[in-house]
Amino acid sequence: MFLSSSSPLRTKKTQAIGIPVLDLSLDTTTLSRHIITACQDYGFFKLVNHGVPIQVISKMEEAVQGFFSKPASEKVKVKANPPSPFGYGCRNIGYKGDVGELEYILLQANSLSIGSDTFNIVANQPTNFRCAVDDYIQAVKELTCGLLEILALGLSLPDTNVFSRLIQDVDSDSCFRVNHYPGIKHETNPPKPAQRIGFGEHSDPQIFTILRSNDVPGLQISTVDGLWIPVTTEPTDFCVFVGDVLEVLTNGRFKSVRHRVMANMTNKSRMSMMYFAAPSLNEWISPIPQMISPGNLRLYKSFTWNEYKKAAYSLRLGDQRIDLFKCHSTLC
Repeated sequence: MFLSSSSPLRTKKTQAIGIPVLDLSLDTTTLSRHIITACQDYGFFKLVNHGVPIQVISKMEEAVQGFFSKPASEKVKVKANPPSPFGYGCRNIGYKGDVGELEYILLQANSLSIGSDTFNIVANQPTNFRCAVDDYIQAVKELTCGLLEILALGLSLPDTNVFSRLIQDVDSDSCFRVNHYPGIKHETNPPKPAQRIGFGEHSDPQIFTILRSNDVPGLQISTVDGLWIPVTTEPTDFCVFVGDVLEVLTNGRFKSVRHRVMANMTNKSRMSMMYFAAPSLNEWISPIPQMISPGNLRLYKSFTWNEYKKAAYSLRLGDQRIDLFKCHSTLC
């Protein structure tokens, strides 16, 4: 069953807006068709009956709540130290002056080996934190691989592992981030909600993003018409975002979705956990051959994930980084 949640937004271009909600318990053929439609029309969908145990999710949420409840003097002990982005951060987003109303922790998702940035971060946390991170990342990685294989099936690709293989690589550059948007405090003259951005407009540079958040609102996605749609979530939902790399791999058939988080205007904290599925740094990215034809010319140049990542870090959060890699002639 392909569900659609209602939204009050309407325009002449978009007569009815409904965020796609996909049920992973559907048969594979039906599900693959719905995933293709959602990725084409929105670059985004919500996922129910995803199979990730609620105990794994709950333990991860408890662990990060424990971390963020620590005094600032404790959290800054694992502060990110450039050029490494991994560790704890507060307000600063990237290296180009973008800021938000949040604090976060960013970890590598593929390596807890001794000496790695992530190992050194989690080694200073309680055992339950390390176990929760391990279990959660493994669960959402398996979910991501399954979704990408269903997606490849829906595209009628001869190799259904063409996307999932990229994140199963032992050198995958996938990462895991938890954002904490504190509840609003009493202010004498609080700014209007529309003036407050928790995390600014952007697209994710990776392949797929799997997000889990609590029931505090804030997330919005942009449609092709430029409308911002609020995304509501249930405790058992996941949100799935198409990233820039998947847009390139499908030669623009899927579009990476631009999204943002409005500032938290409640007295309850908003917590979101994101698994960013990425290839290895040296992996070459280009449109797969089946996505190119005489009637569908190649749109993007070839590049390594490391090159794209450097470009992303060199720009502001809201910049259209993917434009740097578009073909401008038939000799791409």
